[in-house]
Amino acid sequence: MGVDESWDGFSKVCRRAGVKDTAIRWYVVRIERYLEAKRGRPASEHEVGDVQRYLEEAGRDASLPGWMLRQLAHALQLFFGELVRAPWAATFDWRFWFDSARELEANHPTLARSARPISASVLDAVDSNEAESLPELEKRVAAAIRLANYSIRTEEAYVAWVRRFAHFNGGRHPRDLDNQALASYLNHLALDRNVTPSTQGQALSALVFLYEKVMGRSVGSIEGLVAARKPRRMPSALTRDEVRNLLGKVTDPIYALILGLLYGTGMRLLECVRLRVKDVDFGYSQIMVRDGKGQKDRVVPLPKRYADTLRHQLRRVAELHRQDIEQGYGEVFLPDALARKLPNAPKEIGWQYVFPSGRLSVDPRSGKIRRHHIHETGVQRAVRTAALASGIRKRITTHTLRHSFATHLLESGYDIRTVQELLGHADVSTTMIYTHVLNRGGRGVVSPVDLD
Repeated sequence: MGVDESWDGFSKVCRRAGVKDTAIRWYVVRIERYLEAKRGRPASEHEVGDVQRYLEEAGRDASLPGWMLRQLAHALQLFFGELVRAPWAATFDWRFWFDSARELEANHPTLARSARPISASVLDAVDSNEAESLPELEKRVAAAIRLANYSIRTEEAYVAWVRRFAHFNGGRHPRDLDNQALASYLNHLALDRNVTPSTQGQALSALVFLYEKVMGRSVGSIEGLVAARKPRRMPSALTRDEVRNLLGKVTDPIYALILGLLYGTGMRLLECVRLRVKDVDFGYSQIMVRDGKGQKDRVVPLPKRYADTLRHQLRRVAELHRQDIEQGYGEVFLPDALARKLPNAPKEIGWQYVFPSGRLSVDPRSGKIRRHHIHETGVQRAVRTAALASGIRKRITTHTLRHSFATHLLESGYDIRTVQELLGHADVSTTMIYTHVLNRGGRGVVSPVDLD
């Protein structure tokens, strides 16, 4: 079928896929422009590399809105998958391109954790200042948290707890509230909101930080505090067969590699997507996790099963980076202090992300055009899709693979201190929860129905 004769058919394909009539003409425009760029060859002869290179080129156009890149990828998917029926279209990683089209938000943890938009002068505010508003207090809390070098997510959580505490007390400034108000709010969380002990504990930590570190007032003991009590839940872990089944259902090659590394190394999701090229050490078969939870570095094993795939990924990163450099780009995000210390580092291959996004992004904070790492929501979506396809009835998230990593190491006889170090836990008691696997079947007791 000739291209000029195919638009009615392509329009029908778009409608079956749920594309609105008002958007179909733009889908046609996307394909027309693609074919114009590849003129001279019938669509049936186009290969996966043609589409890959076209999308990469589109991804380098920083002025191209995310929704437009997503529309382009979807149009190509429908054209080659449903109309041309190219054999490679069924296994092409379309999802990667849909996820790459997501705009980079200013409060993304990778960007926001190193931001310092709050002036240090806010710390000079005096608590006795009756004119201080709650938003000004929140700025002081945020500034004090950054001074203490806490993570961006801790900052967001603590500021939110201060806001909720003030709201619970009718919008009153915390300086006008005493320990009884603290007890009332924390008891409200435990008794009325039925929160977990960890949630109540986080709220308490946030409010103690507010009073002692920001307002300079000792909290001491809190009379009448009712501690939230809920049974501590065991982490859900998969068996080895379930892990193999799950990973076998991941169709996108990049997401398959990421999920394999999450299980094979025990890394957290953000730790994995933030990996830099320089932190992968094939010689020692290890990966260096930089600035993990608690802002600590640690070493995890590089699974031999994924070594060749990871090498291929790094070659792809190097080629993508070379092309970016040729077109005047090639810069990657670095924390502000490091970027000032190493001004040439953002364009060096070693600092590039192991899992780069498919498009260049305009940094919402600095305005610079950079290639960021893949967005973690795409990985989360991939594991949910694989979980449904695998038929496993357990609740599965990316963190389940980390739980499975720890559980299987303990099953294999590794000591708990080794597992603690690999997971990056500050306290061995956190790691101890995984020893539930050693008590399989009710502390090793054999059911009487299984006794001879």
